[in-house]
Amino acid sequence: MDKKTTGLIATIATVLLCGLPGLCLCIFGVVTAAGVMPYTTEFNGVSDSGMMPSSAGFGMLCVALILILIPAAVGFFTLRKKDKDGIIDAEPVSDEPLPPVS
Repeated sequence: MDKKTTGLIATIATVLLCGLPGLCLCIFGVVTAAGVMPYTTEFNGVSDSGMMPSSAGFGMLCVALILILIPAAVGFFTLRKKDKDGIIDAEPVSDEPLPPVS
């Protein structure tokens, strides 16, 4: 496989493994940050219910942003065109002397 095919496979894999879960986590983060995410627990016969704190939603949004940015970074670094020789194309330098400053 050539480098472009490998980069494409890596980008698709990171979209499926990081991007899509990041989008789902973003939805739950928005709902939780808005303060409307209910929870119900039961432990040793004692049940409790309430709303999750908004700070948990903001944490979910931060993690979701990182998960969404990973496929973009992988795609950028693996699929960008690189110079063949690694030298930046520039115009040739002339050997003429510089004109005097006025």
